[in-house]
Amino acid sequence: RVLESRSAEAQAEFHRLTAGKVAGASITCLPSYRSNDMVPIDDGTVVFKNGRTVYVNHLIGECNGLKSGFYTLVTRSNGSGLCRGDIARVADASSGMIVGSCAVGDFIPYTTAG
Repeated sequence: RVLESRSAEAQAEFHRLTAGKVAGASITCLPSYRSNDMVPIDDGTVVFKNGRTVYVNHLIGECNGLKSGFYTLVTRSNGSGLCRGDIARVADASSGMIVGSCAVGDFIPYTTAG
């Protein structure tokens, strides 16, 4: 993903979540997560917080409207966690109506150096 395409606000949120952390090798599945630990950065990037590690996911295709605040990302696990290629749907937070979808990409773990 081209960072220049992010808004200043989205870029600041990304830097806040990854500050002091180093990117590791990408993994294809996130074994477990809680929905309240998912932070949309922009329509194409989601961060999953898991303890002191954060996992950055660059979605395959953009989930339009995800960052608007009116929508939420709905995922369905295949049993082995959330994995690359799983379909994520964008739903209206009040009505539950599906307004778009995209696919989950690889997860890049960011951990504290040292």
